[in-house]
Amino acid sequence: MSVVQVRNDIRNIAIIAHVDHGKTTLVDGMLKQSKVFRDSANVGERILDSNDLERERGITILAKNTAVTWGGIKINIVDTPGHADFGGEVERVLNMVDGALLLVDAVEGPMPQTRFVLRKALALGLRIIVVINKVDRPFARPDEALNETFDLFIELGASDEQAEFPVVYAIGLVGRAGYVPAGLHSDLAPLFETIIKEVPSPHVEMDDPARLLVTTLEYDNYKGQIGIGRIMSGKFRHGMPVVQIKADGRRMNGRIEYLFTFHNLSKQEVEEASAGDIIAFGGFSELHISDTIADISVTEALPPISVEEPTVRMTFGVNTSPLAGREGKTGWGTSRRLRQRLYDETRSNVALRVAESDSPDKFVVSGRGELHLGILIETMRREGYEFEVSKPEVIYREDPETGEVLEPIEEVHIEVAENLVGTVVELLGGRRGIMTDMSTENTTTYLKYLVPTRGMLGFRSQFMRSTSGMGQIHSLHHGYDPVSGEIPGRQFGSLVAMETGTATAYALVNLEQRGSFFIGPSVDVYEGMVVGEHIRPGDLDLNVIKAKHLTNHRAKPSETTSSLTPPRDFSLDDWIEFMAEDELLEVTPANLRLRKRILNSEERLKERKRREKIIAG
Repeated sequence: MSVVQVRNDIRNIAIIAHVDHGKTTLVDGMLKQSKVFRDSANVGERILDSNDLERERGITILAKNTAVTWGGIKINIVDTPGHADFGGEVERVLNMVDGALLLVDAVEGPMPQTRFVLRKALALGLRIIVVINKVDRPFARPDEALNETFDLFIELGASDEQAEFPVVYAIGLVGRAGYVPAGLHSDLAPLFETIIKEVPSPHVEMDDPARLLVTTLEYDNYKGQIGIGRIMSGKFRHGMPVVQIKADGRRMNGRIEYLFTFHNLSKQEVEEASAGDIIAFGGFSELHISDTIADISVTEALPPISVEEPTVRMTFGVNTSPLAGREGKTGWGTSRRLRQRLYDETRSNVALRVAESDSPDKFVVSGRGELHLGILIETMRREGYEFEVSKPEVIYREDPETGEVLEPIEEVHIEVAENLVGTVVELLGGRRGIMTDMSTENTTTYLKYLVPTRGMLGFRSQFMRSTSGMGQIHSLHHGYDPVSGEIPGRQFGSLVAMETGTATAYALVNLEQRGSFFIGPSVDVYEGMVVGEHIRPGDLDLNVIKAKHLTNHRAKPSETTSSLTPPRDFSLDDWIEFMAEDELLEVTPANLRLRKRILNSEERLKERKRREKIIAG
């Protein structure tokens, strides 16, 4: 019979927080105060957000592990992604911990993005410590923030015990914490003490055979695939023979070639680790999330981690534009290289799916939302890959009982100035949104909607433009409902280059009345490339490379570049929103270009007539 023991020398916690509520800054303070850094060390801010994209977008995408020691007790800290699109990461992280810090801004209170992770944490029965951060901000309202947090716990189905959560007040930026808002200590000692007192020590079966569930994957150029997980029972030793049990029951023998625990910001090689420890290990040619690594005497796998299914998909393909091969790394645009990169991503990005298509150089990539796929595109682009992607589309389901087609629905939370409510209501009404709640506080209105995922594709950038960047929007996956009817697409057509060459100022000046341009003079264009937005529905082919015939007459002021409106600057998110069904986005490290699937204008016309004939029946 298993003997359960308590390990008082260790605590395992996750950190849950909304974007910009100070999660990473607080962890930086904890690392500094536990003497991870020498006082003279030059430490950059936001240590955990090591990924460039995370720094730029202000979000955590990948879960990271670190550990600090306080009073002889090791505290393993796991950073959780705040965005619902990265639910795959969240699921795994929470399986490794016994408690969590919920970070709440003293001005803003609990925010929609924290709901997703908090709901998961409460369902797993984790002990939650609420940290009301930034109590020094102007208009800080710690008491109201605490009451709103309590209401959120009740709404998300917290047990009576979970609803009686401990509270710590903090200013993460200067590393101070306390038990009341006005009486902060000069350091974070109250936070450390609360973690040690409130988060349960791991209850472990030390004498049982060693077992571990792989919850995160890394790749090391020298050591190969590295698995990360929490030891559920027994002890792992460097060099010990183990069995790898797949979720489908297949068994493969192997051995622990490398064994690490986390210490401060790095991994520390150890000879042995015991139940309750979070470890990293190597020695396997192929590891997957939910693999069980265990003593060879173990016959049954640990329960696998369930991850929500993808809701959106895009096609990734080899770049077939006339400018292909000019801007990416040599050889990084081939179908073999693209396939390898996408399948490698699924080894660590558990919510992502990659499938072959009917064409050998195209792959169907499915994810947990537009942001999830957008981050992958941007990451690959920065690595030097060159490829093209299609417009995202939602993944429908069929009701097993009625046979009805169901579509994914998002729960959308919006904060906007009172005078802009009408604009937002109109925008979401056109996208089949149903308002479920509305309240106003201090001239800010809070709206809650249920919107089909179809209606949310490309909505964020339109929302930010309509609110002049002052609105906030967050969405969570709500479930599946019957398809709610047509959602209007783009109102205007594309301006399409009809010849290959270099755009001229002369041509652009003379064509400005046709719409707004995405390119300026001296930009290389090709036939079928989208160079602007038409002022009317329907596409228009233009000659943007036309040059002025040389004469001895001076140009009229209207023919000079000084009168030319600067081109519209689109981000990746903007392009994904703008794209039409018959268009592809060409992605290279240097540029994003929109193009028609069929580049030749005559062939496009034939295809359009063929489709119209089919529709007419």
